[in-house]
Amino acid sequence: MARSPRKTGTAAPSAERIRDAVMAAAEAEGWDAVRLRRVAETLGCPLAELHSRFRDLNAVADAWFAGAGRAMVAPVDAGFFDRPAPERLHLLIMRWFDALAPHRRVTAAMLRGKLYPGHPHHWAPMIFNLSRTIHWLRDAAGLDATGRRRQIEEIGLTGVFLGTLAVWCRDRSDGQAESRQYLEKALERSDRLLGRLF
Repeated sequence: MARSPRKTGTAAPSAERIRDAVMAAAEAEGWDAVRLRRVAETLGCPLAELHSRFRDLNAVADAWFAGAGRAMVAPVDAGFFDRPAPERLHLLIMRWFDALAPHRRVTAAMLRGKLYPGHPHHWAPMIFNLSRTIHWLRDAAGLDATGRRRQIEEIGLTGVFLGTLAVWCRDRSDGQAESRQYLEKALERSDRLLGRLF
């Protein structure tokens, strides 16, 4: 039996509240089992309220990742730009992963869903979103190279980022220590390579 719609005068749920309810459902049932109609029931609102905020479940996943992007580019402490580039990059990249850490298992399931062979409409947006993330990362870290060096930096950072993501998705260490260590070593290797090339 359908539940009654949201009572008159009750505020519609915000996008953040809907996202949080979806994440809670995913933790309890698994990402593939989330149904937006049941999330609407939990929130006590019509399904149309969710539809007005998100076009589909994948859009909720995009909102979840967008939050990590905002965490990555949040204000930095004084003296940040005095640090070596690998340290700056490490701090910013781990901000991204730390923001997602409370729902690491669900986040990994989101990514698997986006990469599912039957979802080719998700592939191109993922590539563009990854590219935007790397561009924001370079800017936030103060990497101002142009020309060939910039191109190589972007390719290298993309590889470092994806490699760390693969480690992070299966990382069960305390404080994501395994991911942090992998990222540190990957950035050091990348920095040495750039030093030899330029």
